[in-house]
Amino acid sequence: MKNIKELNSIPGYRVYEYLLVLNPHEELRNKIMHVKQQFHDTYQSDTALYSKPHITLVNFVQYEMLEERLLNRLKAIAMSFHPIKIELKDYGSFPSHTIYINILSKLPIQSLVKQIRSEAQRLMKLNEDNKPHFILEPHLTIARKLLPWQYEKGWLEYSHKHFTGRFIADAMLLLKRPVGEMRYQIVQRLEFQNLLIPATTQGELFM
Repeated sequence: MKNIKELNSIPGYRVYEYLLVLNPHEELRNKIMHVKQQFHDTYQSDTALYSKPHITLVNFVQYEMLEERLLNRLKAIAMSFHPIKIELKDYGSFPSHTIYINILSKLPIQSLVKQIRSEAQRLMKLNEDNKPHFILEPHLTIARKLLPWQYEKGWLEYSHKHFTGRFIADAMLLLKRPVGEMRYQIVQRLEFQNLLIPATTQGELFM
């Protein structure tokens, strides 16, 4: 995210950080938040508490004035996509900085991310220094940006722990926040409707 402060100083060209995510249902979110709270209490990791449970599909920065065009494109993708059954089981890690809950049902999520990349990437690219980041290794983060000791001790414990959960993702959420701020707000919920959309209709949606 280079040169964002300079870009934000141009009148009318407000840049936001966006996340496109899949959201577990409330009961499962609460169960995962309990895990994140425990991790925070044991290993003093603030990132465990900052982020709410979600599966990131893509994160990017973009001018707010492009939001409506982007939403039209994402609505069309969501309308043509099917609800996804997501199975969560136990823990994994990205050495040496992140501990997450494993997702067993990766293929349909990867298929969705590839479709978004194919059809919406151009609207997510701010400039050559700030390109969208598509998550092709789906996971549900417990804690990230861990210090070496937090990761080593945490993974020693969580590599032996168990977790199970499942939910149907029937929509994706677009979230945004001003660059540099902590809290995201919901822009829109985009429902998966598994509809066949004729190319002409898609063209109209993209206008």
